[in-house]
Amino acid sequence: MHIVIVDFTVRPDALRAFGAAILEQARTSLETEAGCRQFDVAWRDDDPGHVHLYEIYDSPAAFEAHLQTGHFKRFDALVAPMIVDKQVRQMTRRFP
Repeated sequence: MHIVIVDFTVRPDALRAFGAAILEQARTSLETEAGCRQFDVAWRDDDPGHVHLYEIYDSPAAFEAHLQTGHFKRFDALVAPMIVDKQVRQMTRRFP
């Protein structure tokens, strides 16, 4: 399993629009991408401008396919001006 963790810092004036966009992105990814197994969105209680994603894909290739979808490209273009900072980490889930 391929895990992607994304931490966003969102402009205060864009929180509502970003929230709507990221929740739609999560829903669409789960509903339309066979390789997307989990797509969680969380906001920090003490800092609502900090948004955390936890995504699980079947493989690195499934994540790369996600990045090529029309819905991801539209989301990415829409939220780019709303984001102050974005950190992406990719990991592999290994079982004993």
